[in-house]
Amino acid sequence: MEGEGGKGEKGGGAGAARSTLLHNAVIVTVDSESRVFRDGGLFVRGDRIDAIGRSADVLRDFSCRADEIIDLHGRFLIPGFVNTHVHTSQQLGRGIADDVGLMTWLHERIWPYESNMTEEDSYLSTLLCGIELIRSGVTCFAEAGGQHVTGMAKAVELLGIRACLAQSTMDSGEGLPARWKPYSTDDCIQSQMNLYEKHHNTADGRIRVWFGVRQIMNATERLLLETRDIAMELKTGIHMHVAEIPYENQHVMRTTDVDHGTVTYLEKIGFLQSNLLAAHSVWVSDTEIGFLSNAGVKVSHCPAAAMRMLGFAPIQEMVDAGICVSIGTDGAPSNNRMSIVDEMYLASLINKGRGAYIKGLTDPTALPSETILKMATINGAKSVLWDSEIGSLEIGKKADMVIVNPFMWTMVPLHDWISSLVYCMRTENIDSVMCNGRWVMRNRVILNLDEGEVISQATQAASKLLERAGIVIPTRMNPL
Repeated sequence: MEGEGGKGEKGGGAGAARSTLLHNAVIVTVDSESRVFRDGGLFVRGDRIDAIGRSADVLRDFSCRADEIIDLHGRFLIPGFVNTHVHTSQQLGRGIADDVGLMTWLHERIWPYESNMTEEDSYLSTLLCGIELIRSGVTCFAEAGGQHVTGMAKAVELLGIRACLAQSTMDSGEGLPARWKPYSTDDCIQSQMNLYEKHHNTADGRIRVWFGVRQIMNATERLLLETRDIAMELKTGIHMHVAEIPYENQHVMRTTDVDHGTVTYLEKIGFLQSNLLAAHSVWVSDTEIGFLSNAGVKVSHCPAAAMRMLGFAPIQEMVDAGICVSIGTDGAPSNNRMSIVDEMYLASLINKGRGAYIKGLTDPTALPSETILKMATINGAKSVLWDSEIGSLEIGKKADMVIVNPFMWTMVPLHDWISSLVYCMRTENIDSVMCNGRWVMRNRVILNLDEGEVISQATQAASKLLERAGIVIPTRMNPL
């Protein structure tokens, strides 16, 4: 992808061009009319899309205003993907909890890992995770919760993408590491308010701070209700793991007077609101799906992590009920791959095959490719409460977009554009990524940091972190 006839730099660094015209592209807008331009053009001025339409029209009206003109030679131009559930601070823990049971995963690997992290570890982990997110076309992510939000924010500012950052908040529960002092409800609320004041709307408006609740087993009712009230007052979101495993529902029924589980309890206390992003939501009943829908709760579906540890989420039923379902990767110890491209493929296939598990018959029509593409773009934007500015390619929205090169062995021949993007595309096809009107990756080169240096520093930090945490990964097979 090279510039042509431009007045500014060609190839340039991040933000080098003040205005950019892209043409001769297949533009998949994912707008309310699902428009696709076979030979489309798009003009970016500053951080926003100023024009979109047929190439000839955009070239005629805007070429004289462009600092750079780029001929995409038939490549795809699509909205940036929104990853709605990712633990960026867990990236240094990739591979530390593979093929183990859930309690071993949590108490012997993840808790020791997280409790021994420093802010510098979180910074490097987020940079490393961010590289993988960018390479899979992600321009915005929702942090699922970590201990060092300031380190995350520093990394996001450098990476050049968007994020809704949240602290992993717990004021109760058993099995927590000794290094984590018991935090009072007041401490939990105040620390998050401090982070909101420090980081919300920073990095040219790319960072938003949300409130986080780790899970129902680590939250008192007071924490839930005060979090709900303050988040609504500040007009921000809440990110929470909801109904992940059967034990969670059993715990709720054992400790409260509700007859099912987490969602029923949250509905009863009035916690379910339209600013809640519920991660996983695997173990929910039909009645609870109705509760989520009526309250406008958003659900982040993480297919790889669900298949690895949680179970079959009733995603088709949620979609049928009108719930806004998006896609997340979860963290590296739960998935290993932070590629939303892979998750789109899995999301469709798993939910097609789920019919055999439920009814004894697969359903090839479940979650078709156009539904999956929306889940990864506009539904993701709705889930992070940012859809007025991102999630689709429309005039006035932020210039967050991805250039996909389909002319590779992975995607040719192209018979159906949308199905090819969902079922055939791989990270290798992600050519360039723009966020907020600035290139963060161009011609498969990440621009804002030294990728090799980050990998080197992160590798060293990960080894030291596991040593501090006392985590020993058993050797398998028979190394010589």
